[in-house]
Amino acid sequence: MTPERLERINTMLDKRQPDLTVCMEGVHKTHNLAAVVRSCDAIGVSDVHVVWKSDEMEVRGGSAAGSQNWIDVHNHHKTTDAIAAMKAQGMQILVTNLSDTAIDFREVDYTKPTAIILGQEKFGASATALALADQDIIIPMVGMVQSLNVSVACSVVLYEAQRQRQLAGMYNKPRLSEKRRQRTLFEGGHPIFAEACQRKRLPYPAIDEDGQIVADSDWWQKIQMNKKAW
Repeated sequence: MTPERLERINTMLDKRQPDLTVCMEGVHKTHNLAAVVRSCDAIGVSDVHVVWKSDEMEVRGGSAAGSQNWIDVHNHHKTTDAIAAMKAQGMQILVTNLSDTAIDFREVDYTKPTAIILGQEKFGASATALALADQDIIIPMVGMVQSLNVSVACSVVLYEAQRQRQLAGMYNKPRLSEKRRQRTLFEGGHPIFAEACQRKRLPYPAIDEDGQIVADSDWWQKIQMNKKAW
């Protein structure tokens, strides 16, 4: 890993917001998921949750989600499972929804641990998501259309969250765990070795402050050998 790449990855990791996430529910257009993941990376979101419409959709969506190597995409088949996972992290659950109880998205305190549920592109959020969410939010519209494209809506809400968090100083110091940082440094800085570790089921080695791999001779031998020869 070059010093320039190490610096770039570390700068990105220093801005990550592990307690801000997005959940896409009932995805049926994988290009929208790819656009949402791209926006999340730009904002500093480290994790995205996806509730897939079907097993087939998850397979087809894998490449779309994987196009952004710096985001962890968590797959779910039930909205209840996704929300339970986010609530287990102490997050307030917001859902975009046009309703009498919805508030302007700018009235929310995004400095709190927050998950934003984006409903299905065609039909919106499910009854389950609406029942389990802490608050409905809306993006005010004054034109003829009632809603934005889901990826656009995601970006609008996330940039408000970023604005509030920047004012609160939440981007000024690293917030990711060292374990998460080490994994990302290895996968992003040494992708060939990372793929070999995954294929051979080897543990990831440590990465030092210069971005170099720290491993014993046994690890290096195994990384170079066919697994049958171990």
